[in-house]
Amino acid sequence: MKWEESIKGFGEYLRLEKGLSQNSINAYVNDITKLLEFLKKNYKGITPQKVKLLHLKGFIEFLNEKGVSPRTQARTISGIKSFFKYLLIEDKVKSDPTSLLEAPKVGRKLPEILTPDEIDLMIDTIDIEKPEGQRNRAIVETLYSCGLRVSELVSVKMSNMFFKKGYVKIEGKAGKERLVPISPKAISEIEKYLKGYRKQLKVGKGDEDVLFLNRRGQRLSRVMIFTIIKNLAAQVNIKKKISPHTFRHSFATHLIEGGADLRAVQDMLGHESILTTEIYTHLDKDYLKSTINQYHPRS
Repeated sequence: MKWEESIKGFGEYLRLEKGLSQNSINAYVNDITKLLEFLKKNYKGITPQKVKLLHLKGFIEFLNEKGVSPRTQARTISGIKSFFKYLLIEDKVKSDPTSLLEAPKVGRKLPEILTPDEIDLMIDTIDIEKPEGQRNRAIVETLYSCGLRVSELVSVKMSNMFFKKGYVKIEGKAGKERLVPISPKAISEIEKYLKGYRKQLKVGKGDEDVLFLNRRGQRLSRVMIFTIIKNLAAQVNIKKKISPHTFRHSFATHLIEGGADLRAVQDMLGHESILTTEIYTHLDKDYLKSTINQYHPRS
């Protein structure tokens, strides 16, 4: 079996059987493509069936020499393991060369967050006299109000907004749906955007139900959302490393600081495991202290 055929089949496996998003599939495939480039350069004529642990260790050493971070190395190894697991399932290889391949230890990195004042400052800086101003206010309010991933934000549908009930239906990873409460402030900004800027657009075919559109009437790209947030942070001179995901981190942290139940925050974020959500408790020492004081028998 040739590499190109194997990689194509792997992508289909991730899409059909694992239900991954296209972004996740692209990341996995990119990892395997990098491995392939390394193997072709160093081991002429090697096929997927001939790959051994020694070859994979050589690739990881190569990444290490290039200065690739332990976190990125760990993610790359995860992709390689998934690839050979797929080949094993499909009976394309007789053994899994990744079974003894160890990933570097990665410490838990606490995410950057914004304070409520910093978020208000960014929103207040948006010039609503500009055509896209009200749209951008609605975008930032929605990011913070609902704790959305950027891929979820650009895919929000108008038919999934239930403002009278105060909820938005979100289509998350692997097609999983969840209901997320939305604040009155975000609803107000979205309604202003719908009555103004969006109403004036000539909407592109296929994007009629998409909430946030660009000036050509097409859904916004992930890159455009990153650009909007980066520009706002620069305008108000925030030195933190800001991205759309920062609002998701801030959403979760502020909820937990306010006393929200961890399970409820998990549901709103769409995390499969509560272990993923628990990172936000580490951002608030007062939360940890109060939890111990409330529940520990010696407190």
